[in-house]
Amino acid sequence: CLPSSPLADWGLLSTHLSHPSDRDVLVSPQECLSPQQALSAVRQMQKLLAAQEARAAWARDLQLLAGAGVRSSLVMSVLTCVCLSAETCPQPVVPLNGRMLGRSTRVGHDVHFVCDAGFRLVGSETRACRHDRTWSGTQPFCRSEVEQGWGVGGSALPGGSCTTPSPVTGPPAMPHSVPPDVDECQLFQSSPQTRLCLHDCLNLPGSYRCLCPPGYLLRADRNTCEDVNECTGKQHNCTQGDLCINTFGGHRCVCPKCPPPRHNTSYVKTSAFQCERNPCPMESRACRLAATSISFHYLPLQANRTVPRVLFKMSTTRFVGDSLRFAIMGGRGQGVFAVRRSDRQMGELVLTSPVAGPVTLEVDLEMSEFSRKVLLGKHIFKVTVFVSPYEF
Repeated sequence: CLPSSPLADWGLLSTHLSHPSDRDVLVSPQECLSPQQALSAVRQMQKLLAAQEARAAWARDLQLLAGAGVRSSLVMSVLTCVCLSAETCPQPVVPLNGRMLGRSTRVGHDVHFVCDAGFRLVGSETRACRHDRTWSGTQPFCRSEVEQGWGVGGSALPGGSCTTPSPVTGPPAMPHSVPPDVDECQLFQSSPQTRLCLHDCLNLPGSYRCLCPPGYLLRADRNTCEDVNECTGKQHNCTQGDLCINTFGGHRCVCPKCPPPRHNTSYVKTSAFQCERNPCPMESRACRLAATSISFHYLPLQANRTVPRVLFKMSTTRFVGDSLRFAIMGGRGQGVFAVRRSDRQMGELVLTSPVAGPVTLEVDLEMSEFSRKVLLGKHIFKVTVFVSPYEF
């Protein structure tokens, strides 16, 4: 949008502006230059013009361009081209005990104001940046509901008479001067761009409150939710002998058990989540082909997580064979899982599809160790995934 020029070397100036050095100013039609940037751009143009004036070969053309009228026209054309498409209003004042929704201060854009709990908005809730670079409406502020006198009632006296509360200092709040309540939850909660609360929003007179589902607490920011660990806080209902597993929004009580004896194969529990196979009889081939160990793993998971997502890793610390093999052997909901090798001694359980909760998924994984294609031993990982009904 720079003005046309009779100079054959005008391309030098446009190229210089399109590829600025550290000291150059890029003239962009997407942003309005600040006064300092505009002054710097003008100085750069003046330097370029002065350099061109020194060239005797183009003296005549440069004398024409160096005229005050041409220079002024050039500068004004650049600044007008830049600023007409990106004018902004002054930064709005955020009211005390409130906050502003929306960050754009460009012409034609709106910002919104809401007050904290216990305060009522007085003034314009929405203000638009007008073409004259001024804000529509009036500057809002947040007035305490206690100071306003809202919700204050009389107290009963013996004999059935009542006493009225002491008058509130300051100018009286006339009913017609109080703006009607605006439901911030209805206005902003439905849109992801202006959403006020992570979970649910409760409208209050002049304000709102964020709510969290059972099993969560409201964070200090007053709009997001934090999971409560019922197992650590002893808020669970698990009986003696059960193990408490914290999940997102709740907990589960589990009791891992070793498989019963079968085909000369039996197991003993070596820890709360581990079973080891007892020594096999010499003549029992079925026992030697059974898993040497079985472990239990419980994983909490939020709903609709992005995929692919690694949930679990399998490895061995005593690798004596020449190869490891990983496989899914069974379970409920195994269609959303896959197994892959991450390196020579490690495999991964991968979630391949988003899962909506609440739901419990189970999958049995097998890691087998071989030496020259002869089975040395295998381990079974019994993985249980508790998918929450919430995405947080």
